[in-house]
Amino acid sequence: MMTNRARLFYILTLSGYFGIMVLLLAWYGWLAPPSRVPTQLALVALGLPLFVPLRGLLHARSYTVAWSLFLCLIYFTHGIVEAYSDVEARWLALTEVVLSLCWLVGGIGFIRASKPNTA
Repeated sequence: MMTNRARLFYILTLSGYFGIMVLLLAWYGWLAPPSRVPTQLALVALGLPLFVPLRGLLHARSYTVAWSLFLCLIYFTHGIVEAYSDVEARWLALTEVVLSLCWLVGGIGFIRASKPNTA
């Protein structure tokens, strides 16, 4: 059973995770489609890795949450690079940075809050 604190961090983790999913779909599918690569390629390259930890995240598995944080750093880096290089899509990129930070902070907090007390 999850404590209230762990549940709060778990919700923050999922909010960042699913927020990035929705943001990437809206960003590359509708709001600011890429000009150098096909839209489908951008969506597959950025969206497909998000489906790897989906089952473990939905089942609140600490191990999956932990290694998914490495994946969240990729989206954080992507957001920083896009914010620096694309002025028109800067707000989308900064939104991705904020969502990836929610995922990261929520995941770390969830792992710490769901760790059994040994004291």
